[in-house]
Amino acid sequence: MFPKSDGLILMEDRSLYQPICNFARALGAGVLVFFALASAGAQTMRPEAEKQLAHDIYKEFIEIQSGYTTGATTPVAQAAAARLKAAGFPDADIFVGGASPKKANLVVRYHGTGARKPLLLLAHIDVVEAKREDWSMDPFLLTEKDGFFYGRGTGDDKAQAAVWIANLIQYKKEGFKPDRDIIVALTADEEGGGPFNGVAWLLKNHRDLIDADFALNEGGWGESLEGKKRSNDLQVSEKYVLNFRFEVHNKGGHSSMPVADNAIYHLAFALAHLSEFGFPLKTNEVTAAYFQQMSKIEGGAVGDDLARVAAGSQEAMQKVAAASPVWNATLRTTCVATQLEGGHAINALPQLAAANVNCRVLPEDSAEYVLGTLKKVVGDEQVSITSTSDFGAGPASPMRADVLAAVNSTTQKIWPGVLTVPIMVAGATDGRYLRVAGIPTYGIQGFFFDRNDIRFHGRDERMAVQSFYEGQTFLYDLVKTLSQPTK
Repeated sequence: MFPKSDGLILMEDRSLYQPICNFARALGAGVLVFFALASAGAQTMRPEAEKQLAHDIYKEFIEIQSGYTTGATTPVAQAAAARLKAAGFPDADIFVGGASPKKANLVVRYHGTGARKPLLLLAHIDVVEAKREDWSMDPFLLTEKDGFFYGRGTGDDKAQAAVWIANLIQYKKEGFKPDRDIIVALTADEEGGGPFNGVAWLLKNHRDLIDADFALNEGGWGESLEGKKRSNDLQVSEKYVLNFRFEVHNKGGHSSMPVADNAIYHLAFALAHLSEFGFPLKTNEVTAAYFQQMSKIEGGAVGDDLARVAAGSQEAMQKVAAASPVWNATLRTTCVATQLEGGHAINALPQLAAANVNCRVLPEDSAEYVLGTLKKVVGDEQVSITSTSDFGAGPASPMRADVLAAVNSTTQKIWPGVLTVPIMVAGATDGRYLRVAGIPTYGIQGFFFDRNDIRFHGRDERMAVQSFYEGQTFLYDLVKTLSQPTK
């Protein structure tokens, strides 16, 4: 059990919430870990010169078009390398390379005493495509407006990439001597995976460059609501991704002689059935812990519902899933149509209609189960359903006491009273590759986003200016805490 000032949750009934007990034990077998709250004058921003450096790197990264499909990550990697070399990092400690000339990654090592295994700091530098006509501003210019930074990648994931580089340069400037090497890896093709994925390529070809005790990555961020910081989330597990192609073939014909057997109609009915279907609602160890802790943050009737979810109430799960897309995605596997194609002429019956269906799958649900369920939901033999990608499930990271304590103490130092919450992220990250390879990975950023205004992958992606600089401070302090020489 933990006092509320710990930033963790007070357990009231161990028999009901065993996952929370496991989470508590990870911080010390039966030992209460207490961190005094920081004073009201706690530093939430780095000095102006450091903020300016982080801003300049951020701007440079955002304004390089590194879209997964049409862009290139190599210029971003090269820009980061140039910054590091100008700061005095030797060429021998900087690696730029990848599976393709356009898809380079950057790895840099800051040497410590070697008393402990390295700490890996990961961020991806590719972004989802953004069309100028879809945005109210140029997505590849860093625009500061009304207290926000706008631009593709401002949140996913170039803020963390910029901060890792800026903070590493500052450590060197200070002469900080950690007890472990600090490795920063900025990698390609997280958004689409495939043969050019930087983490997978580095693990296969240059594991020695990134091998580490554990890694910090995206996947966990701060959650705020109506201007109030609610929680600083620590991602310890994630869903995995499956993509399916729904496809209907037909002989076609002249559009002046329509028939009921129309490929587009078959596909439309299939997608309509999918839109009305929901996979079963359930919790696992991580999500039960998440909902129990969120019940303390929310309080009131909503908090009661979340506590019932953690206890396994199906009625409460239905209510909570209907109330929030985030909670819905936390409680079930989801599948949604994301792309359409069909027809070959405006005056011909379609010979092909197809759609991509993107699924975000709970770790405990198998790919075979998802495929079989989709076939039952569609119920039309003319609609073929085939898997086009399977990134595979990965294990959860262990609840390491040193990581949990460092995240919690740093959170309390900067945002007294804000709780640390373990989460399973609904999206996928490159942390899965590392976890499968035996490198525990924790998603933590310290960048706060409004729960109802998450714009990753969407129009007018943005991050609050204050959140960017506070995140810089949080990550600066967190990495130092995890790398301080032991006394």
